Amino acid sequence: MVKPCWKPKVEGDGGSRRGGDPNGKVNGLLWYKDLGHHLNGEYSMAVIQANNLLEDQTQLESGPLSSLDSGPSGTFVGVYDGHGGPETSRFVNETLFPNLKKFASEHKEISADVIKRAFLATEEEFLSLVRQQWQVNPQLASVGTCCLVGVISNGLLYVANAGDSRVVLGRAGKAVRVVNAIQLSTEHNANIESVRDELQALHPDDPQIVVLKHKVWRVKGIIQISRSIGDSYLKKSEFNREPLLPKFRLSEPFSKPILSAEPSIYVHKLNPKDQFLIFASDGLWEHLGNQEAVDIVSSYPRQGVARKLVKAALRVAAKKREMRYSDLKKIDRGVRRHFHDDITVVVVFIDQTNTNRSSSRNSYPVSMKGGGGVPYSA
Repeated sequence: MVKPCWKPKVEGDGGSRRGGDPNGKVNGLLWYKDLGHHLNGEYSMAVIQANNLLEDQTQLESGPLSSLDSGPSGTFVGVYDGHGGPETSRFVNETLFPNLKKFASEHKEISADVIKRAFLATEEEFLSLVRQQWQVNPQLASVGTCCLVGVISNGLLYVANAGDSRVVLGRAGKAVRVVNAIQLSTEHNANIESVRDELQALHPDDPQIVVLKHKVWRVKGIIQISRSIGDSYLKKSEFNREPLLPKFRLSEPFSKPILSAEPSIYVHKLNPKDQFLIFASDGLWEHLGNQEAVDIVSSYPRQGVARKLVKAALRVAAKKREMRYSDLKKIDRGVRRHFHDDITVVVVFIDQTNTNRSSSRNSYPVSMKGGGGVPYSA
């Protein structure tokens, strides 16, 4: 009875030529693209909504990575797990990739520095938007998003992360049919001891920089993540005042940002044994381990495998609450958030014969946004 009114955006995807749906499909709270093609292989995507407004956003862009004819080409994947609302994740979904292309054009290459600059430029643009709307929409200062990005170009994989989304590599093991899980991203969650140590080192004069509340470590007793785009109220003290809601205001002023938008970046040279990458928001990893997820991807056909991962996570979520999966599926958005978070999954298969193709720039470009439109609201 309840239908979403948002449509994912897609341009130039060749999936329909092999029986795929170029626009993806919607089934209740689930959006999915079972199989599509990118310059370096194939991909599968799925997004399940739990919040009243979908806060996860995701995109896959494949083709030119700059505006230069002789510039780099490859595949860009972004997973943006919003919190406090959908505004920041939507903004990043529209802004980060153009910023990457701009800096890649200036530097004439893809590099860790180019990706970092794209993150920080996107952060500054969102901060400007918060300032512009401060009088009419002050709560925008309390909205943020985790930001996980992967870029495959010229035989290299760049992974950049701010927050607690995760990318896991599936690599063929020594034994036949064994595929090992290798986590490539660094997470920034206060429940991780090294993250707490980092925060305490950065804020030595603040004994309340991390606080244990209800058995969960939180930055300033408010938020679990230590890095994000947005969350301006924890970065600029100018927003630590009315008309921002009291629950977001700190009792004392601060002189330097509490959270950071700078990503952790890892560069990986693709190996012939590297088979696929699983990019996902923490809604998936809350219910599935790295090896569990890799086992699912390696055990099933590529077509629809992202949906398989979402379904596996939902089955675990239902079991934790001692209910049947079929009953969980009947629960509507909003209420569903009490059982699981929004979950976004992008599985990127790596075709080794394509990772170094110089002619790949001339292939059709792909632009897919699963959750890129306006989610339906109450």
